[in-house]
Amino acid sequence: TGLLLQEMTMAGLHELRFTEEKPLLRGQDAELENSDVFLSAADTDWKEHDIETPYGLLHVVIRGSPKGNRPAILTYHDVGLNHKLCFNTFFNYEDMQEITKHFVVCHVDAPGQQAGASQFPQGYQYPSMDQLAAMLPSVVQHFGFKYVIGIGVGAGAYVLAKFALIFPDLVEGLVLMNIDPNGKGWIDWAAAKLSGLTSTLPDTVLSHLFSQEELVNNTELVQSYRQQIGSVVNQFNLQLFLNMYNSRRDLDINRPGTVPNAKTLRCPVMLVVGDNAPAEEGVVECNSKLDPTNTTFLKASGWQGAPSALSLQPGKLTEAFKYFLQGMGYIAHLKDRRLSGGAVPSASMTRLARSRTASLTSASSVDGARPRACTHSESTEAMGQINHTMEVSC
Repeated sequence: TGLLLQEMTMAGLHELRFTEEKPLLRGQDAELENSDVFLSAADTDWKEHDIETPYGLLHVVIRGSPKGNRPAILTYHDVGLNHKLCFNTFFNYEDMQEITKHFVVCHVDAPGQQAGASQFPQGYQYPSMDQLAAMLPSVVQHFGFKYVIGIGVGAGAYVLAKFALIFPDLVEGLVLMNIDPNGKGWIDWAAAKLSGLTSTLPDTVLSHLFSQEELVNNTELVQSYRQQIGSVVNQFNLQLFLNMYNSRRDLDINRPGTVPNAKTLRCPVMLVVGDNAPAEEGVVECNSKLDPTNTTFLKASGWQGAPSALSLQPGKLTEAFKYFLQGMGYIAHLKDRRLSGGAVPSASMTRLARSRTASLTSASSVDGARPRACTHSESTEAMGQINHTMEVSC
């Protein structure tokens, strides 16, 4: 299936038509293509695009343009959300902007999930999870990205993982938050159907996004998301996306050496989950199926569901992301603005950085050549028989 999708997608790329870009901020549509200056988010124009792919239109919002060999940061949101509801607070966090000013940032909305999206007609066949992944090369080609670093949450994490499996040369690294690599069994499917008959669509989505403890105790945040899910995202389109996510198949990955011809993610991966998050069991299982020499497992206390992490405590994830990029060689040094110019990470993040740099070759500057991931033998020679997958509480 993956090879067929790749052939169909790559063949279709030659016939794609793209709509004209639409500036989101009036009077600020200066292009950055010939500029090497790092601009702050406040000085940079966000623009939205509707890109035609082999499986329909894809709404994308982008800031900046590719510079040198640096990858783009590409995000994909969870079910019930769109790029704004999922990532706005996180990407507007001051420390995160210190990171993203070095990269072009590209937010992808799943078909029909963006604010103001037209409702799909009755009988519309929503793209499968494999097809959603196969839409992304159209984005890469349109903007001229060489490769991307993906940040995905929930359903978006599954889509990006599938994308990396089908098109490994286009993916430089992945941050997968609350990923569940397993398809639903028939018992889970029946339970979801029954829940759909007795619960409203926003309630069904909230039980996916938040833990039961958060639903009870974090009522203000939950109510805010309930209101936005019900009013911002088209409910018919959302139901189609949810149905397709619930009908996903198991992600076809196995740890190298465990089964013949095992498939796994070849790029560096950071798995992220909160204590007692709804997806905790799935993330732990995903961790067990990935190559430990290029995987970091961040299990954080203090937040559970992804919305509480991204909205209420973005600093933890931002710090982890800094060290993930540093280990890949894209950030030469890190400064903590809360301290007097010193690069002084916390103890837990120091361990996280060591896990990452143990399995990757770091470059010396942001504009340097693309870092080359070490082979298993190189990593073993450097560190001995050490499992580089780490559980970090921060």
